[in-house]
Amino acid sequence: MLTPKFQHQPQWQEEFGLDVLVEEEPKNVLVLHNDDHNTFDFVIESLVKVCLHTLEQAEQCTWLVHYKGKCEVKTGSFKFLEPMCTALLDRGLSAEIV
Repeated sequence: MLTPKFQHQPQWQEEFGLDVLVEEEPKNVLVLHNDDHNTFDFVIESLVKVCLHTLEQAEQCTWLVHYKGKCEVKTGSFKFLEPMCTALLDRGLSAEIV
């Protein structure tokens, strides 16, 4: 009986990446909470400066915080999010990493 010889990986292995295992860091989320004393403009400015949002992203997050009470503004490792959370807190915003 003949066995086929592949010159490259079978297509199903390439498509699904079955031969590669990657260990990912746990994902954390930086959550911004609503408050009654910061203006929309200040929150938008803070998200642009601290979280490097585009103006449009910052505006959308600000509206979500206003209407929903909170918004997930950034995801990543704790090490990546911690300085952003601290900077938002230093600006008087209410934020946490979950």
